[in-house]
Amino acid sequence: MIRLCGVDDLEAGSARRFEVPGLRIALVRIGEDYYALGDRCSHADVSLSDGDVLTDSMELECWKHGSAFSVETGVPSCLPALKAVPTYQVVVADGDVFVVVENHREDRDR
Repeated sequence: MIRLCGVDDLEAGSARRFEVPGLRIALVRIGEDYYALGDRCSHADVSLSDGDVLTDSMELECWKHGSAFSVETGVPSCLPALKAVPTYQVVVADGDVFVVVENHREDRDR
């Protein structure tokens, strides 16, 4: 597990990019829940964390072309993206937010 931030360091309804060894992670907070996904749009290779968090549909929208990715599965719900982005397990413990990155080869090799 890798610590990303404290629970109060990310406002509800927002996303933030974190660099961990070999990865760019977009951490998303919706309500009191946290989600982690690869921070590269599968269509245009731009940062997803710069996009909008769509709290009603639980998606992160790419700012460049508007593809929206499920924060739970990484699957895009609209074009132009066709491929999912990787998702990662998030653990909240003792006031901190951690990401589990046991196997992240697919993100590193993109």
